[in-house]
Amino acid sequence: MCRTDQDPEREQDKGTEATGVAFTDLLEDSAEELYEQAPCGYLSTLMDGTIAKINTTLLEWLGLTRREVAGRMRFTDLLTVGGKLYHETHFAPLLQMNGEVGGIALDIKTADGQRMPVLVTSKVKTSHDGEPMLVRTTVFDARDRRAYETELLRARQAAEEARRQAEADRERLQEALAVLQQSLLPAELPTVAGLEADAYYHTASPDLLGGDFYDLFPLGANRWAFFLGDVCGKGPQAAAVTSLTRYTLRAAALHDPDPVAVLTTLNTVLHERYRSGDTRYCTAVFGVLHPGTGHVSVHLASGGHPSALVQRADNTAHYLPTPGGMLIGVLPQAEFTPTHTRLFPGDTLLLYTDGLTEARTGPERELYGDEALRAFTTAQPAAGPKALISALSGLLAGFGEGLDDDTALLALGVPAPRTTPASQDLT
Repeated sequence: MCRTDQDPEREQDKGTEATGVAFTDLLEDSAEELYEQAPCGYLSTLMDGTIAKINTTLLEWLGLTRREVAGRMRFTDLLTVGGKLYHETHFAPLLQMNGEVGGIALDIKTADGQRMPVLVTSKVKTSHDGEPMLVRTTVFDARDRRAYETELLRARQAAEEARRQAEADRERLQEALAVLQQSLLPAELPTVAGLEADAYYHTASPDLLGGDFYDLFPLGANRWAFFLGDVCGKGPQAAAVTSLTRYTLRAAALHDPDPVAVLTTLNTVLHERYRSGDTRYCTAVFGVLHPGTGHVSVHLASGGHPSALVQRADNTAHYLPTPGGMLIGVLPQAEFTPTHTRLFPGDTLLLYTDGLTEARTGPERELYGDEALRAFTTAQPAAGPKALISALSGLLAGFGEGLDDDTALLALGVPAPRTTPASQDLT
């Protein structure tokens, strides 16, 4: 009958005994082999640092023999100059204070003068009385880790250099865009007798060219033309349309300054230029100023643009309605709405692009809107275009991230007469 309940370990012991080798001898041999051929270095040093025992692995790393090392060299003799200094100032004091030190990065020097990065962990062995007897040290090969850290550092340095280069390129691009943006606007508004003018341009992003524009220029015969508008889109294409629009408006006004005629000419030019492919269009207000006795006559027309706002000297404000004005450049024939008004001393005409009224406000991010603008303007003292533009630029700044579109402002007004202070009776 076949037995199936044999003890495997007993059978193994019998097999081992049959070969004449005790199992405990195998364990002892394995422990010695593990020490000598371990994947890391081992050494034991006396308290003065003299190496008492060292394994084969570490000797092979060093390129030295046991006879050259054991009893003849100290642990610090294995280190580079920098490693010796670190051992003296940090490693040894920590080991003496704590009894162990772990994971210290050092460099050991090999017999051929090469540096080998290692991680060192040491622990003091004490007697039953607590007296230190020797130091056991484990040395791990850190060459792969150091190579990885070096590559990682190089990668970080390369990434940082790329980031700095990208930032420098972005700054140069922003400078170029700022110069180009300024070239699409008048460097300064001209001085007009009996009239005050001011303008402001808010750029939503320094990385994109905006399409808002404005201008004020003479027509002769004591007349002045002005315009303000907004081209669809952003970037180089929008800038090209802006440039074409500005020069077309100026040229058309010199030929026939009637606001409707000027906008009609612009519509024809844009439609012919962009009727195939990428359609481009704009909104605009164009007007003519004719200073008279005690007032300035304003004749303007709008093509799809927000209505101009008039701030009166009596601290009221109202829009100049221009209903029915069509977008400029979309259709071959477009209708534009004219309107007239007069500006008296203390009155200001305000033109703006929709970045202002379409700003988002409050926690619900509601549109700022036309009524809010009218109320804000009414609340401002009727102190002329410069004061109104200053107040509006502060308003725009207060929108913060809610203002995500370029905004152009142009204010034209008749200065209020200066009041002469009453003379003081000095007698």
